[in-house]
Amino acid sequence: MLLGAQLRRLREACGITRDAAGFSIRVSAVSINRMEMGRTSFKTRDVEDLLTLYGITDEAERDTLVDLARDANLAGWWHRYSDVLPNWFASYVSLEGAASLVRMYEVHYVHGLLQTGAYARAVISRGMKGLSTTDIDRRVALRMERQKILQSENAPSLHIVLDEAVLHRSCGGRDVMRGQLQHLIELSERPNVLLQIMPFSFGGHAGESGAFTILSFLEYDLADVVYVEQLTSALYLDRHEDVAQYGRALKELQQESLGPEASRDLLRDLLHLQ
Repeated sequence: MLLGAQLRRLREACGITRDAAGFSIRVSAVSINRMEMGRTSFKTRDVEDLLTLYGITDEAERDTLVDLARDANLAGWWHRYSDVLPNWFASYVSLEGAASLVRMYEVHYVHGLLQTGAYARAVISRGMKGLSTTDIDRRVALRMERQKILQSENAPSLHIVLDEAVLHRSCGGRDVMRGQLQHLIELSERPNVLLQIMPFSFGGHAGESGAFTILSFLEYDLADVVYVEQLTSALYLDRHEDVAQYGRALKELQQESLGPEASRDLLRDLLHLQ
């Protein structure tokens, strides 16, 4: 997904059609589209030829993109969960793992990266009624596995704004919510986590259109990607004007929300009320 999006941007910047790009590496326009959507594997030679076609001569830039092609062909840890992982979400998990900075706004539930196992189980069970115990266990395990990136050697910086509504929406009962609130307090004290609460008292704000995530890839010097999840699919936005608009919205949310310490104080107050 990450490499495909970059190849698409380079192609469009040159004004080259998918047909022309495909002709240069002896594949169809449909195959180019699949590459750009991250839905097929990448041949290193094809990527090198496309970069030449797109006028990319800088060796450092070429090496970065070729390395991405090699990495994209390796099976990520999430492939072990392919039985419960939709294709449209697998792309997000891959991007999340490669990001250097993850910024997000959440309005309904605590984000998956910050959930306790008990809270995750309650959310999954409520949102996907009829699942077997085994499938629920697999989905919870997947969510817990994702969270390991926050403790990895190359852990991303995580900036999150939680709407106060998230903290009042009970999932799993009182004990589960107590555990989740305590977990958020502990996470907010980590050096790579910046957690803010958008309080009810503020009223209308820039996040009224719903939850979204902005993924940044500083290590690869690639453009940001905005992720907007839907019920049965997701949007991946990487055009400059789209990313810029979401970036402005998130900046406003951060400016208007409680600061990190005040947010922790609110979490502690709510914990004592449980």
